[in-house]
Amino acid sequence: MPRVSTIRWNRRSVLASMAVLSVGAGMGRRDAMARASAVTRYTMTAFTNGSDNDLYVYESEDATTFTLLRACAYRPPAGLVRDPSLLRHTDGGYYLAYTTAGDGNTIGFARSADRLTWTHLGDYPVPVLRAKAAWAPTWFTGLSGYVSVLVSISTGQGFRPYLIIATDPARPVWSPPIPLAGIGPQQPGHLGYIDTTVVPYGGSYYAFTKNESTKYIELAVASGPLGPYRFIGTGDWAGWGAPREGHCVIPLPDSGHRIYLDAYTEKRYFYSDSYDGFRTWTPPVQLPDLSGTIRHVSVLPESAGTPLPAGLSNPGPGPAVTA
Repeated sequence: MPRVSTIRWNRRSVLASMAVLSVGAGMGRRDAMARASAVTRYTMTAFTNGSDNDLYVYESEDATTFTLLRACAYRPPAGLVRDPSLLRHTDGGYYLAYTTAGDGNTIGFARSADRLTWTHLGDYPVPVLRAKAAWAPTWFTGLSGYVSVLVSISTGQGFRPYLIIATDPARPVWSPPIPLAGIGPQQPGHLGYIDTTVVPYGGSYYAFTKNESTKYIELAVASGPLGPYRFIGTGDWAGWGAPREGHCVIPLPDSGHRIYLDAYTEKRYFYSDSYDGFRTWTPPVQLPDLSGTIRHVSVLPESAGTPLPAGLSNPGPGPAVTA
């Protein structure tokens, strides 16, 4: 089993690799827009209010009404399966990244050929010095064709998002974690930001992230995925209310975007849409049937039978399966 590379990666080396591959990245974004107009199904992964040890898988044709594909589709050998994030790779397989515990520095990975039966790949200890918690690993494919994962890490002084990148196209190897500049504890005592998800749009990168002190989902923008980010939506800027977390943002076929929101203290799940580049959002609506059951979902739009995302060079999700 490959182990974590000893190659030194820093912000400068990552940005250099992005510059070399920028043409391919642009093509990938255009392909993604084309695919959004030809979506034939949406797959949702979630844990539930009843269990954070079991994965539930749902499917929808319209991103609104989801039906159950399999309950208890996956239970890891140990630990939790919270915050499950779903990716379909160019090898045709589905890959899951998830939170393994409330405390500790590991994130978990699993694979499936059909979304129904899952194999545990392993737990990966994120190499951040004095890491006390690693939450909500989220797949990100907007980095010049590389597969990467965003993960919220706390060293005891608030959470900040880090990016780890599968750096070797031939032999999956994770880069050291790189913090996203501009998103983190704002002053002493601030709890930082969790559940960060980054969406490439219009040549910029938009980070939707939960302010763990105020419990609002806020919006920041940068010219590159690593930042520096500046906040353009704070507090209740979108009208979603608080506390909210567990958000997932997807493109819609009609050039809009949809965000799914976990109102965890109310045991309700909402969605809200934007059609103007994230500036304004429709009033949140409860997700039919599943509101009150699901927690922290991931929704994957895809054309049935077509491996996604296109343009990725890596054959696997990285050495998260270190033995």
